[in-house]
Amino acid sequence: MKTGVLLVNLGTPDSPSVKDVRKYLFEFLNDPRVIDIPSVIRLFLVNFIIVPFRAPKSAEIYKMLWTEKGSPILIFGESVKEKLQKELGENYEVELAMRYQNPSLDDVLARMRVKNYRKIIVIPLFPQYASATTGSVIEKVMKIVSRWWVIPEIKFIGQFFDNEGYLNTIAEQSKKYKLSEYDHILFSFHGLPERQVDKVHFDGTPCSDHKCDEVLTDENIYCYKATCYATARLLAKKLNIHIDKYTVCFQSRLDKKWLKPFSDEVVIEQAKKGAKKLLVFSPAFVADCLETTVEIGIEYQKLFEQHGGEKVQLVESLNDHPMWVTALKKIVLKEN
Repeated sequence: MKTGVLLVNLGTPDSPSVKDVRKYLFEFLNDPRVIDIPSVIRLFLVNFIIVPFRAPKSAEIYKMLWTEKGSPILIFGESVKEKLQKELGENYEVELAMRYQNPSLDDVLARMRVKNYRKIIVIPLFPQYASATTGSVIEKVMKIVSRWWVIPEIKFIGQFFDNEGYLNTIAEQSKKYKLSEYDHILFSFHGLPERQVDKVHFDGTPCSDHKCDEVLTDENIYCYKATCYATARLLAKKLNIHIDKYTVCFQSRLDKKWLKPFSDEVVIEQAKKGAKKLLVFSPAFVADCLETTVEIGIEYQKLFEQHGGEKVQLVESLNDHPMWVTALKKIVLKEN
């Protein structure tokens, strides 16, 4: 009997058309783990305000990201799936799904159900756990699988921010650039509302009371902020980057009540200090996407130039690098 391996990333519209982007945003933003407010308010805000106004603007941005082959997050995902399949061999079957849109979890798991796998290993492709990403994937998978008559053993990979293969691949990607030539280095993670991060702590106290930017403990091991800072410390040590040389920051915010410091403000601050070249890592993403290619590579470049800077250099994500495929292989074999 074979083992099924399910890789799950966030998702992508089927095309950069307004229609497809609107469809994607409807599914994404109506997830209660993404926008964690009362359902009636969320439905009104998402369906009548946010999506109708945001879809046309987002479609224009997706056109900047799109390639001849399609969405990079899907292209890299399919490539990793094929390469991992070759690495693991005939005793495993690797599938790829997206939490939102296609290939959908419903369709992929329906196909996996009839394979009668001995075991299924689910790997949400988010290095640092967050309820809005990994938590949402796990909840959706469990909801689908709970309806099966025969439920095989299922193993979820909660996070892998400290996995050596993951860290080594990021370090390898950075070798394209000479770190000493950059005035400052940013470790830019996707932002989250502070209220979502605070919910991790069962004692009801805010994240700021747990020194999550300084230490990682058994109590905050699933705190997104804590694991982001821990990731940065691990990478800084591996790459021999002094603490004064880098800043941990958070991008893609919707309002001021998201995790700080904000990446765009750090970019502006560095320019005003006289920095001319910035190197930016994006360790929360395993594949280049809207937030890396466009937000960091294009939008932050413009911001930096407007305030006197010259170059914002993005370090490419893991994408389909052979070292990343090997890291995933080791994760699978360890759980089997």
